[in-house]
Amino acid sequence: MPSLKEVRSRITSVSSTQQITKAMKMVAAAKLRKAQDRSMQMRPYAKKLSDILKNIVTNSEQAASSEYMDERPTAKVLIIIATSDRGLCGGFNSNAIKAAVNAAKEKYASQLEAGNVTFMCIGKKGRDFFLKRNYKVDAEYAEILAKLSFEVARNAAEKVMLAFKNKEYDVVELVYNEFKNVATQVIQVERFLPISLNLSAQPQSTSKLDLKKDEPTDYVFEPDQAEIVTQLLPKTLKIQFYKALLESNASENGARMSAMDKATENAGELLKELKLTYNRTRQAAITKEILEIVGGAEALASGA
Repeated sequence: MPSLKEVRSRITSVSSTQQITKAMKMVAAAKLRKAQDRSMQMRPYAKKLSDILKNIVTNSEQAASSEYMDERPTAKVLIIIATSDRGLCGGFNSNAIKAAVNAAKEKYASQLEAGNVTFMCIGKKGRDFFLKRNYKVDAEYAEILAKLSFEVARNAAEKVMLAFKNKEYDVVELVYNEFKNVATQVIQVERFLPISLNLSAQPQSTSKLDLKKDEPTDYVFEPDQAEIVTQLLPKTLKIQFYKALLESNASENGARMSAMDKATENAGELLKELKLTYNRTRQAAITKEILEIVGGAEALASGA
């Protein structure tokens, strides 16, 4: 049985930890509200922009010649993975990393073996994981989450789009956590580039920009349809990239809030057990002292 001093020390330590986890939960809750608002506000805009693009592109000859729809043999692959800068957020980072690694091993095994799969890490946790295991890593934008804005996301998206146009990569995949609610984040593995006109061609790797023919909508084009497609495609890609980062940011705070809530609850349960142990140890010590006093008194009495 541990000594009273040891139990008191553990109670103090657990109490301090509980205060920290409770504070972290409150901070995550405050950040979550802002991140969730940004994500929810972006969703309808991104969806409407994508819907307009679908209708215009699938009814335009310009679609087939777009540089962002250039289907070519898959020799070099870029996997963009969105993680967090800090831990203590449950399985948020590990789930995203696992999905990215599985995508590389299952869908691009030959390219991975040849060293032609690059991981572009958004967030320090992903960067540290892949660098430690000697994967090919592009960590230029690993620390952008602390100052996440559309301008920062646009710069990263433009770099990826330029690399694709220059044939540095033949396929670009995007891995991130989509925010559902505080307790639920869903891993998404999407084809970012090239944009596919055929949904059935890539059933396990389809982008939300994938285009198929729906009922046509009449538009009045100014200056002309081809120019609008040329301008709209890259803008839509940047919006979708930014949306993915917003979803990941909201998911991170939701995961951290849930993790810290559970940690606070576990600390409370542990404190109950420690206090019970302390009382039992204290009672045992008191009983032992009483027995020693009684035994000493009897010894003195018998000796007299």
